[in-house]
Order: sequence, then C-alpha cells, then structure tokens
Amino acid sequence: MLTTLGIDISKDSFHVELSIKGKLRHRKFRNRQEGFDELSVWLGKHSATALHACLEATGPYSEGLALYLHQAGHTVSVVNPALIKAFGQSELLRNKDDQPDAGLIRRFCEKQQPAAWTPLPAHLRELQALTRHLENLSETRQQQLNRLESAKARDVVKSLRKLVAYLDREIERAEKQIKQHIDNHPELKQQFHLLDSISGIGTRTAAALLAEIDFKQYRSARQLAAYVGLTPKNNRSGTFRGRTRMSKIGNARIRKALFMPAMVAKRHNPIVRNFCQRLAGNGKSKMEIIGAAMRKLIHIAFGVLKSRRAFDPNHELLVN
Repeated sequence: MLTTLGIDISKDSFHVELSIKGKLRHRKFRNRQEGFDELSVWLGKHSATALHACLEATGPYSEGLALYLHQAGHTVSVVNPALIKAFGQSELLRNKDDQPDAGLIRRFCEKQQPAAWTPLPAHLRELQALTRHLENLSETRQQQLNRLESAKARDVVKSLRKLVAYLDREIERAEKQIKQHIDNHPELKQQFHLLDSISGIGTRTAAALLAEIDFKQYRSARQLAAYVGLTPKNNRSGTFRGRTRMSKIGNARIRKALFMPAMVAKRHNPIVRNFCQRLAGNGKSKMEIIGAAMRKLIHIAFGVLKSRRAFDPNHELLVN
C-alpha cells in the first residue's frame, strides 16, 4: 500500500498525517531544522523509509522542509494551494483546522498523484535568496519614504533619513552581490545578458526571473506562462461571454516582477507595443492588455534563452 505524508505547514510549525499500512498517524513539529530531524526520527519509528510527501507551496515556509525531504530520498510534491482548496471543496469540507488540513493534503496526494518536485540547483537557490533579499530591502525603503513624507517631528525626520541612507547602502551592496554571483557562473551570466537584451526587462528583473525559474524544466513558452499564472481564464457559460481574466494560478512573485517591465515594454518594445495596440483596437481593457504584455514578455524571455540569441525587435522568436 502506498505510503503518503500530508503536510500542513505554517511559519512556526507543521502538522502531518501519515498513511502507512492502512493506518493513520498524526504529529506536530516545529518548522525548523530540529523539527525536520524529529520528523525523520518519527518516520523511522513507523518504518516509513520511502514515501510520497505532499505540501502546499507557501514560499519560504515550505521550501526548507521540502528540500530536507527531497535530500532524504523521498518523493516530494509541492502543490499550488488553489488545487488543495478545490479538492477540499469537492469533498464538501466547510471547516479549516490544521490536523484535518494535513489529512486533506494526504488524500489529495493519494488520489491525484501530483508530479514530483525538483528543487532549484544550489547556485539558483543562492541567487533566489539574494534577489528576494534585495526585493525586501527595496520594499522596506519605500515604506520608510512613505513615512518620511508624512513625518512632522524633526527627530523623526532625521531618524528616517538615516534609515533610508542605510537601506540605500544595503541595496547597493545586495546588487553588487547579485552581479558577482551571476558573474561567477558562466551559463547564468550568459542567460542574464540574453534576458537583459529584451526591451522592458532590466537587470533586476532579469536576475529575478533567473532566480525564480529553472527555464530548463519547461518544454514550451506556454507551459512556462501557465506556471507563472499568466494564461487567460475565460468566463463563459452558454451564451454569456464575460471578461477574460488572468488565471493567477501560479508564481505570484514572478507576476509581480513582470508588472512594471510590461508597462515599459508597452511603450518601448516594438513587438510588445504592436501586440498591445492590436488588443486595444479589439476593445480589450487596460488590465487585460497589461496581463497580455506580461505573457508576451515571458514568451520572449523563453525564446531568447532557448535560441541563445539576444532579443531582436525586428524578429520575433515564435517559440510556443
């Protein structure tokens, strides 16, 4: 009988439900290294030496445990939370509780057999940590600037200016670390320059895309766009034709990174600009056009990396 482990994970802890030899076992662990080791011992006591573990993709909360289990030789599936939610609705579940959620994830794993998750290579995980740190620094800087605009007390203004200056130095330091890391890996450096050649995609976005996406895992630009959540979602029923929206079932961090580049590409990237003008002529809304521009950019990014040719505004790489 299949040995499966459902994991409901949060910032500080995770609940598990283990199905082994027809019996269910439950346990709660701390979401840190000591908790991972305790889980390993607990699994050993139940002779669960090889299992299929399933947990929701919750960013930094789930990555550590998923990597730990993968390195221990287990099959690991990191699943979009929307799929788990839909599965729960199919079971008519009305309440949310950690232990039942772990059971729900286990049953999803048994019935749906989700694909095995493969972690990013070590050099990409390091790049990911650096780019996410830069993103957090930039967001914190903007928060302090917003506070500075409304600050009245002289001492508060002085303190905030010092804080912003400190963040500026840390941002500059993080950007240098990212550049050095990319320069230290020839293939990464080549991919970075290819992405940076695309009008609308700057150095930060190029680094973020390489950090969040292992492009080699995707066979087509459409498959990659689906992973990012940029595929269109139709709203039709009978004769009703509602507005087409972005699916958003995918990596929100990448969508966020592509939003401003898409705004720039709408004006300065000839391929994206012409594409958006056609959509506008067909009556598409502003947000629909921006979403389509984001999708076009990810298609172009896939194309230049697959062809290993820099972006040429006079030649669109038609890679589906």
